[in-house]
Amino acid sequence: MRRRNLLLMLGVAAAAPLAIPPASAASPAQSGSVDPADSLVGLLYTPPAPVSGISLPQLDRLLAATRAHFTASRYRDLGAALPGLIATAEAHRDSSNGDARERAHALTARGYVLATELAAKHHSDLAWATADRAVQAAHHSGDPVAVGEAVRVLAITMRRAGRPAAAVALLERTAHDLDAHGPAARAVAASLWMTAAYTAACAHDAGTAHDLLAGAAEAVDRLPAGLPQRQLFTVGATQAQVDLYRVGVHTVLGEPDRAVPYAKRINPAALPTTERQARWGTDTARMWMRLGDQQRTLAALQFVDRVAPEEARRPALQALTSELLYTAMPAPGVRDFARRTGVLA
Repeated sequence: MRRRNLLLMLGVAAAAPLAIPPASAASPAQSGSVDPADSLVGLLYTPPAPVSGISLPQLDRLLAATRAHFTASRYRDLGAALPGLIATAEAHRDSSNGDARERAHALTARGYVLATELAAKHHSDLAWATADRAVQAAHHSGDPVAVGEAVRVLAITMRRAGRPAAAVALLERTAHDLDAHGPAARAVAASLWMTAAYTAACAHDAGTAHDLLAGAAEAVDRLPAGLPQRQLFTVGATQAQVDLYRVGVHTVLGEPDRAVPYAKRINPAALPTTERQARWGTDTARMWMRLGDQQRTLAALQFVDRVAPEEARRPALQALTSELLYTAMPAPGVRDFARRTGVLA
């Protein structure tokens, strides 16, 4: 039964890979009742049995379908899909050799990259374990793109654990290494420069943060036009993404007024995924909050809730909602929003 259901899922993914239901279809009750990262505990310590009879091309399509849960901010669905996907990829890795084994390592690494993204979004310490497994599998794959993806999520985990300087050094070293491996690897390197800039900003190193953002913009400019976006990126390499990181960097550095022009020139509807659109809403909400504009802060949070309800119920967004709720003169409508998103009972 499990194999039949998985094959049906693969068939749907192959037939209509872009038919992703809108994230706003999830109800508030469904979105916030369970921590999606909880499913990763069993993956790490008592992994499920792999599904037999799944070929590597089928597994590749299943990975793409699982990634679609992430890009659409469907985190409960992502948490439910990851254990079986990763267990099956690891089974392929353990039973293969040569090119097939390297390919299975790359699929395993990307599964753990998604697991780390999920754990990080929900402030779970499991991110350390999943990031380590992602990096180990990526190195065994020999795929520089997979290595870059895995290093990025490891660095995010390091930053959250209070090791920003080491994270920046790791990101810079890896980005330089990727520059020699072709356009796809250079696109990943550009995303590493962006992450390094934000990480430096979190360490209050303004000079390094701005230099790294300039490097990210230059790296994006050097990419060939029409670079295929089929690779498993969780952050794309575009100038709009650089602008989005500028918003976050300026806000974290305590200069949110400098972030406003970048926030305003981004068209969130033109961002490629729901997850990135929600990130724009999150970063602009933080920016307006630092500027003392409560009404615009609430409007940005409401935007997040419209496009990606599960994002609005993440710990970081609930903390921002709570901060807005308990200001001296809360914006009209914030109490209703707090109830809707689970901040108030």
